[in-house]
Amino acid sequence: MSPAFRTALAWVFLFSMPAFFAVNHLVARSVDFMTPHAMTVGRWTFACLFLLPFVGSALWRKRAALGREAWQLLILGALGMWICGAFVYIGGRTTPATNIGLIYAACPVGIVIIARIFLDERLAVPQMAGIALCLSGLLLILMKGEPARLLAIEFTRGDLWIAASALSWSIYTVLLKRWSSAFDPTERLTAICGAGALVLLPITLVEAALVGPPPLEWRTMAVWLVLAVVPGVAAYGAFSFTLRELGAGRTAIYMYLGPLYTAAMAWMVLAEVPHWYHVAGAALILTGIFFATRAPPQANG
Repeated sequence: MSPAFRTALAWVFLFSMPAFFAVNHLVARSVDFMTPHAMTVGRWTFACLFLLPFVGSALWRKRAALGREAWQLLILGALGMWICGAFVYIGGRTTPATNIGLIYAACPVGIVIIARIFLDERLAVPQMAGIALCLSGLLLILMKGEPARLLAIEFTRGDLWIAASALSWSIYTVLLKRWSSAFDPTERLTAICGAGALVLLPITLVEAALVGPPPLEWRTMAVWLVLAVVPGVAAYGAFSFTLRELGAGRTAIYMYLGPLYTAAMAWMVLAEVPHWYHVAGAALILTGIFFATRAPPQANG
């Protein structure tokens, strides 16, 4: 794969990732018959099983590297699969969607700051202006065009779970870029999925002993498969590839597209008609993405 093609593919993934991740929120909101850790462990177990036929032989050939990187894989699995998975499902049960959006709005800024410290990724003035425009557009959507709505927001206990998840995602993003690996993105993702499932297993068993296991029926399997394939393999795979090709700072910008994709899906699936502030916010976000990503690659380092 030529460098030019890899870069072009990374840009395609940059704009398609939010749709993959948005599916996770839609499924989470509609599922009330499974516990958070049961949903999460099933998601990553099936994701690992889905990928193994494609990369299993390569992982076996590189088993020595698998041993060397085991501690990194377990940390990445805990951060990206456990905390960023189960914590969102736990917090989402008591946290309004507006709060989740506000908390995650700080995530790209956190990634940029951490990347600057640990990866020496520098942002040019247009990139910083772009991030500001993206944040302004997101806030406009969350406020529904009325600034007073920000003052009326009430924070809940679930916000702590969401905040922990957002912080964990920022750290996961930077570590994924900082730690070099002997594996290509798909091989590494498979290993991280397996490590995440291992981290989740004992916690899920305790949860099942306390509140009961998930029902072993078709709808449970369907939820696991959807979560594994779309916001699992597709979303995380695209994210890993884009992170490697475009860097942490640019890749983080994709998170601002989330509300736009969610609104579009709600329009198509739930017949929720967009309002003027959706259009205005989308214009600000897209303009911000243009400025934040237009700097040449060498500006990052």
